[in-house]
Amino acid sequence: MKYSDPTTQLVVEVSVRDMQVSLDFYRGLGFEVLRDSDEFSVLAWEGHQLFLVHRPDFEPPEAEHANLRVLVPDVDHHWEAAQERKLRIVTPIGDHDYGLRDFTVADPDGFGVRFGTWLHDL
Repeated sequence: MKYSDPTTQLVVEVSVRDMQVSLDFYRGLGFEVLRDSDEFSVLAWEGHQLFLVHRPDFEPPEAEHANLRVLVPDVDHHWEAAQERKLRIVTPIGDHDYGLRDFTVADPDGFGVRFGTWLHDL
């Protein structure tokens, strides 16, 4: 018996120094904003939630230490959009032996967002 709906069971909470800058970043990627406040915001991608918590004294790590994977039907479209927006690329687009064509960008505080498309139907 499941305790919680899968879209709310495992939720990532990301620390951000500037809530508005981070909200603009994630909106630009295509996330839906479900709750927008100065201290705590909730975003969603196809119903799966991502929390942003305002921590103005947060010191981002020097290198990406984690990422959130978003599966999309056309990763090349998202790659072009990331380049047009001049986002910080962590890992350029490529095909990988784990079955994805993907790339990773960093949010304003260094958290990775990885977009990927399956190379073959599962």
